[in-house]
Amino acid sequence: MLKRLAASVREFKTLSILTLIFIIGEVVIEAFIPFVTADLINYIRDAGEQLEMERILMTGLLLVGMAVLSLTCGGIAAYTCAKASSGFARNLRNDVFDKIQAFSFQNVDKFSATSLVTRLTTDINNIQMSYMMIIRIAVRAPLMLIFSIIMAFYMGGLLALSFVVLIPLLGGGLMLVSRKAMPAFRAVFRKYDRLNESIEENVRGARVVKGFSREGYEKKKFGDAAEDIRMDFTRAERIVACNSPLMQICVNANMIFVLAFGSYLIIKNGGQGLNVGDMSAMLTYGMQILMQLMMLNMIYVMLTMSAESMKRVTEVLCEESNLVSPEQPVTELKDGSIDFNAVSFKYSEKAERYALADVDLHIKSGMTVGILGGTGSSKSTLVQLIPRLYDVSEGSVLVGGVDVRKYDLDTLRGGVAMVLQKNLLFSGTIKENLRWGNENATDEELIEACKLAQAHDFVASFPDGYDTHIEQGGTNVSGGQKQRLCIARALLKKPKILILDDSTSAVDTKTDAMIRAGFKSYIPETTKIIIAQRVSSVQDADLILVMENGVVAAQGTHSELLTSCDIYREIYEQQNKGGEEHA
Repeated sequence: MLKRLAASVREFKTLSILTLIFIIGEVVIEAFIPFVTADLINYIRDAGEQLEMERILMTGLLLVGMAVLSLTCGGIAAYTCAKASSGFARNLRNDVFDKIQAFSFQNVDKFSATSLVTRLTTDINNIQMSYMMIIRIAVRAPLMLIFSIIMAFYMGGLLALSFVVLIPLLGGGLMLVSRKAMPAFRAVFRKYDRLNESIEENVRGARVVKGFSREGYEKKKFGDAAEDIRMDFTRAERIVACNSPLMQICVNANMIFVLAFGSYLIIKNGGQGLNVGDMSAMLTYGMQILMQLMMLNMIYVMLTMSAESMKRVTEVLCEESNLVSPEQPVTELKDGSIDFNAVSFKYSEKAERYALADVDLHIKSGMTVGILGGTGSSKSTLVQLIPRLYDVSEGSVLVGGVDVRKYDLDTLRGGVAMVLQKNLLFSGTIKENLRWGNENATDEELIEACKLAQAHDFVASFPDGYDTHIEQGGTNVSGGQKQRLCIARALLKKPKILILDDSTSAVDTKTDAMIRAGFKSYIPETTKIIIAQRVSSVQDADLILVMENGVVAAQGTHSELLTSCDIYREIYEQQNKGGEEHA
């Protein structure tokens, strides 16, 4: 886990090493300051009338110089540490985000979108804090502790053995606290995922919540989730808080022992074995040991909290997409022909039933294909197999005469454009959103695509036209406007296959017909697959599929299905009943 995370340090490795070097310099200097001070105290005590002020001043200047140098080393270490830790966090976020971009839908479903957001934000923030402590405080504290103990032995002899006894006692106590606290922190982060999921659902469904006057219910649900996290965090922090009194009791008891026994030795031996200067240094080193143990305690708490974050982020980094390009991929998409050969599919190997079963379908390049069926008939599942968003469980899907599993993924998906019913517009201008289809498209090409998608008129009516800013998720345009912009974006791609997954549901039938007419003139050689609820949207198609319970129940032209398919005829009659009665 640590090796995988450390790979994100990269160009900030030098700054991390410099932090370590300057920290070592700061520690060495600070360790010698009490030694020089003790030597000065002993000189003043022993010099008597031969006291030389010049030596006192020189020693004082030396102490000031050492303090300034120590401060300089500490300041530089703080600067390099801040740059290294923030840079490491940036790289880690990029690495996790890049990994997510390569995930299949199945991989995303495994973690859930809200959990991935939590890992990219809260978890990486925890890891950044831990890394900052590791390269600075976690190096400084142990080094300072070791130097202080060594110098304490040098100055106080066997009296310093009390410090050695103290450390194992504290170590054992910290280990015990860790074993109790880790499960509590682990539970908290899982609940964070659920809390974020609740927030996302509430924000996305704000209109529904207000429409049903469920604000009070949602507030209570969120409040209960937040209270649950508070209780878990309180429980975990209560356990971790035992570190501080445990450390304070041990260290203060030890300091009392050193002070009492050291004073006894000085009085008894007349300052022969242990003198006042040495005792002063011992107390200073004792305080340094106390401070470093406090730092170690703080590091320990942070690492205990972030250990689960490290594990969660590493899970994402180590997750391998189950959809990858083959070793020698096909890098050219010949045409838009599509063949389903005995295709069956289920979303999980553990699923009891297939979402699609025994689909045999052959579509020539340039054809227009309509797909009708009730909710849950697997219309969207069928078309998602074409750009290989999922892999078939049985059989094969061929595009351009080649199995989709043999294509380079970028080549395959670059030749297929999908427009969904709830397609997404990103924050930015209308131009920037349209150029997702073709980043090199000219303004004239943008306007032409929008005219074909029946979007130009409403875009031109905006004060800023094509430079109008789209809010996140396209919240400042209507559903129909959003769908038409997404269709224009897909047209700019000039794909070999265009899939419209109920993407004209928010436009009227006249506009729908004008959009389909534009397809014939603009992309005549592109295979067009139109999933729709209205028969009028597909009745002019070269081939119409009727789906039911994951099976292609019937296929044919509009006139053929009216005579041969009861389901199609029933849908057609229901949708046209009002018009026939009026006629």
